[in-house]
This record gives sequence, structure tokens and C-alpha cells, in this order.
Amino acid sequence: MRFRALAAAALATGLTLFATGTAQAAVTISHGHVDALDIDWTGSALTLDIRDHTVSPAVDRDPSTVTLEAVSASKTTVPASSAYSFLGSPGSPVWILPQSQASGILWPGFSTEGVPTGVLQGNSVTAKLISITGPADFSTYTTNAFGTPTVWFDSGNGLPDSRAVAVNTHSHANWAFEAAGTYTLVFEVTATTSAGTAVSTGQKSYTLTVQP
Repeated sequence: MRFRALAAAALATGLTLFATGTAQAAVTISHGHVDALDIDWTGSALTLDIRDHTVSPAVDRDPSTVTLEAVSASKTTVPASSAYSFLGSPGSPVWILPQSQASGILWPGFSTEGVPTGVLQGNSVTAKLISITGPADFSTYTTNAFGTPTVWFDSGNGLPDSRAVAVNTHSHANWAFEAAGTYTLVFEVTATTSAGTAVSTGQKSYTLTVQP
């Protein structure tokens, strides 16, 4: 009877995880598309998780259960242009998870597609990089058609950094690491509801490993 009860409880837990689309098993993701900052609105609260599109159907994963990996193929060098000085000295190594999808390399995005228009003031949330620990600096930035960068977050000039993100949108940026090793990034997303109530996802820790 005890075995049956335990089996039933395990089945119920599995069905709950399946129904909610949330997977709690520890995983390492090294290639393919993820929404690293997947921001949703439950009707009363903001949530922050990782939406894993490398499996079908896609699942939401708690950041504490995921290691995101920058493989060796993501290694490149800092461009000569002074506009890229936030990445380090020209020609020095840098590992970049790119804004545009590349085969065999992780493609992390930002998604607020789960936040409908009208529920938050300004129809936006504020994404904050609170802190990092790791062997070197970390930044995210976009590049336009002319190759000009726009920095979103940069640990090299002090943290926290904040960026407004429109609701019901999806975007990508370059994620840059200035040395191989393991990084812990702490993110938080905040907003104010249309009724004037401050809401927050709380701080979430992300683990990223960068291969030499």
C-alpha cells in the first residue's frame, strides 16, 4: 500500500509538471534557442524563467536547474573599432553568444510575450542585471546593420544595470564573456501594474559556463 501511495504521488507530480510545462530536472544547454529571460504575467504576479525551445514542446525551466554553456566555437576576438572597447582590448579573446542564430551555438533571447498589453504601466518591464561573479566581465549588446553596438548590460562599468523592455515582445542580443570559466548572473525584473502596484520576479541566479 505504501508503494502504491508513493507511486501515485510521483505520478501526480509528473502530471503536474507536464500540465504546467515546467521541467525541474537539472540540464545543460549548449546550443539552440532559449529565451534566457522569459518574463510572464500570471494575472497577479511577474515570473522569470528560462523558456527552452531546444525540446519539443518547449518547456519553462527554473534558472536554478539550468546551466547555459558557451561552447569553444563561440570564441572570437574583440573588433578593432573603439565602439567595442567595452569588450576589452582589440584582438583580445571574447566569447559571444550571438544576436543572430548560429549553428551549434546557444542563442539566448529575451521574451515578454507572456505579458499582455494593458496590465502594466507604460506597457513595459524593467530588466535588471543585479550582479555577476566570474573570471571576467560580462555584457549584452545589440548591433545594427552597420555593425554599431548598443550596450544593454555591462558589468565592466558597474552594476546594477537596468533596461526597459516592452511587453508582448521577443528580442535577441549578443551575450559576451571576456574569459573562459563559470559565471553566475543575477537578474531581476520589476514593473508597476496599471493599478499602481509594484511587482517583482525576485532575484534569479543564472549559471553560465564558457569553454576555452
